[in-house]
Amino acid sequence: MSEEKLNKEEEEFEADNTSEETLEDKEVNNSEAEEQEAKAEEAEEKDPLEVAQEQIADLKDKYLRSVAEFDNYRKRTIKERADLILNGGEKTITALLPVIDDMERAIANGEKTDDPQVLREGMELIYHKMMKVLEGLGVQKIETEDADFDTDVHDAVAMVPGMGDDKKGKVIDCLTTGYKLNDKVIRHAKVAVGQ
Repeated sequence: MSEEKLNKEEEEFEADNTSEETLEDKEVNNSEAEEQEAKAEEAEEKDPLEVAQEQIADLKDKYLRSVAEFDNYRKRTIKERADLILNGGEKTITALLPVIDDMERAIANGEKTDDPQVLREGMELIYHKMMKVLEGLGVQKIETEDADFDTDVHDAVAMVPGMGDDKKGKVIDCLTTGYKLNDKVIRHAKVAVGQ
């Protein structure tokens, strides 16, 4: 029986300890609840006008920052666009400078010779070099030989009657060569069209 008494005493002791623990937990919970109630009372004690003014000030600050950021973006894009306009042709001009040098050399050498064949060969070399430079920049000739007339790339300046049915609507002659820059027509080819 002494064991039973010991067990009962242990159970009573444990019950007393748990009741003490629950009292401590209740006190902690009560203090947290009191703090939350105090904060709520403080919020209630603040004037709604003050709360609204704080929100307005915060929103105004965010708005001003957004406007300033957009204004900086706008100024930056305007500056970049101006730089592109001013210096956009730099690549083209740099590519054409060697051709200009060749032309100057041809002019200087032309004074030394009277042979027209030599001048013609020099001009042809410069022409081919110029066409390679333009092709490197994305410029292409619009082909007109035996092509169907296309208003997107051709400009008809003359209609040639009596060419036959096989030449009707076809390009007969190219008066001025047309060019494209990256598949955009920058100059229409002026052509004579069969009627």
